[in-house]
Amino acid sequence: MQLTTEKIKKIEKIPYKGYLYNLTTETGNLFANGVLVKNSGGLGTPAYDRLVPGMIHRANGGVLFIDEVGNLQPHSQQELLTAMQEKKYPITGQSERSSGAMVRSTPAPTDFILIAAGTLETIRKMHPALRSRIRGYGYEVYMKDTMGDTPENQEKLAQFVAQEVVKDKKIPHFTRDAVIEIINEARKRSGIAGKLTLRLRELGGLIRSAGDLAIEEKSKYVERNHIERAKQIAKTLEQQIADKYIEDKKKYQVIITKGTLIGRVNGLAVLGGDGTYSGIVLPIESEVTLGGKKAEFIATGRLGKIAQEAIKNVSAIILKYFGEDIREKYDTYVQFLQTAETGGVEGDSASIAVATAIISALKNVPVKQDVAMTGSLSIRGEVLAVGGVTAKTEAAIEAGISTVIIPKTNEKDLLLSEEHKKKVKVITAETIQDVLEHALEWKGKEDIRKKINKIKEH
Repeated sequence: MQLTTEKIKKIEKIPYKGYLYNLTTETGNLFANGVLVKNSGGLGTPAYDRLVPGMIHRANGGVLFIDEVGNLQPHSQQELLTAMQEKKYPITGQSERSSGAMVRSTPAPTDFILIAAGTLETIRKMHPALRSRIRGYGYEVYMKDTMGDTPENQEKLAQFVAQEVVKDKKIPHFTRDAVIEIINEARKRSGIAGKLTLRLRELGGLIRSAGDLAIEEKSKYVERNHIERAKQIAKTLEQQIADKYIEDKKKYQVIITKGTLIGRVNGLAVLGGDGTYSGIVLPIESEVTLGGKKAEFIATGRLGKIAQEAIKNVSAIILKYFGEDIREKYDTYVQFLQTAETGGVEGDSASIAVATAIISALKNVPVKQDVAMTGSLSIRGEVLAVGGVTAKTEAAIEAGISTVIIPKTNEKDLLLSEEHKKKVKVITAETIQDVLEHALEWKGKEDIRKKINKIKEH
């Protein structure tokens, strides 16, 4: 017998006389002794209603969001694909002690919209068939990590600060100056002029660290000075490694910041990625000797493919300025000192430093050790823009370097505090001649200097 709602209400009024009324509702659930037993498994209950559904089943008729989708096991991605294609999939239950399924229902509906997220690296790990379906029936969207530095977006960041305070429930609110400092930090972390970072998780960490300092001091509000100090204690792992690297290398004179040396240049590099930069000073040494029957170009220091190719391109600059093909006449050695602990070197942002080191070694012109530099180099000798110029310059300042050379095109991207601006002289370079003019000690080498400048005039 099946019961309607009206029949259930009538039965509830029947006095109990020692008999157990065991009836089944329209949905197949048990109605025992006037009590409705939900999911009791009556004959009319679908099999999948007797089990606890998974996320893909709960998302039926709605949206399923999966973060870091590429980290799903391949078989799980395949099952997800099947659920999307068939729009139904059995509910299964597994035990940690069993390699098979303990429970498997009849197929349950799985008609949902999938929204998946991940980094470029994790997306590449996705099951090809699953990614193909997303491309074919949906959209792939690259999420920006910066936004325009406009009054409207600045106001949104101020709102974000307030939201983090409310969410934390412990830290005090921020003063106007403190909020402005957070906005300044967002500018700096964007790495691009006229932009604010959208990496709000890292900004949130800074906000909470500054709030903790305010709590310790029993301050009514978070002030600007709390944020300045929080930057020192809320450093990323990469920044802590960079700080230790610089400290150790100065201690053992791997990083030299005084005097002049032939063939040795203080390059600048970054640790990290995805927009999160921690700068380091990267000493580079070069030696050029007359070659044998077959000249060699050797670079060491855990260099990536791009870095190795950038070094070889320096030979075109040498040929242009001095009429010498170092690939045929000389053995050229370039070493990035002690880069193993930093994870190696990738990219071409050290190419102006490499060119300077090789020219210094080739022509026996000393390099000023109180100068550090970063910049990509075209085969025509143009200095091209690079990333992380603020983090690199700050690393140079921390190491005690007084002059930093950066690409002219990165000039607006450099965001230093007033305190840091007083500690360093920043030179912007458009060509390799600009770099050599400020990095080399020309006393006694004026003839070589004239030769380089003569090429620049033409």
